[in-house]
Amino acid sequence: MALNWQCIIIDCEDPSTLGAWWAELLGWRITHDTEKEVVLEPAEGSPQDGVSPDILFIKVPEGKNVKNRIHLDLRPDDQAAEVARAEALGAKRSDVGQDDTSSWVVMTDPAGNEFCILRAFTPEELASF
Repeated sequence: MALNWQCIIIDCEDPSTLGAWWAELLGWRITHDTEKEVVLEPAEGSPQDGVSPDILFIKVPEGKNVKNRIHLDLRPDDQAAEVARAEALGAKRSDVGQDDTSSWVVMTDPAGNEFCILRAFTPEELASF
């Protein structure tokens, strides 16, 4: 039997608003939008299209109140620029116990969900792919 990863689901109080926020941050497209759920997929024709799992935002009645048990790690070309862009969109930096030597920045989206913006790969790391 084979399993394929279809999507990651994020519970939230307002799927349309949070889905639109993540679509803007990631440069992805909204492919389904109802009151109860929103689906994001990579930009059509991008290298991630048809490869990366979808993100599904599902409406739930309660807000977030504890640290996520799962979160997204995002790998940018320019960490500082993407952190600044995320902050301009409404993300906030978050302290979950990381120290000053961490190579990632922990942030929260407008609903309080943690995610990380990692450091960029070095040229040597990119050459090894």
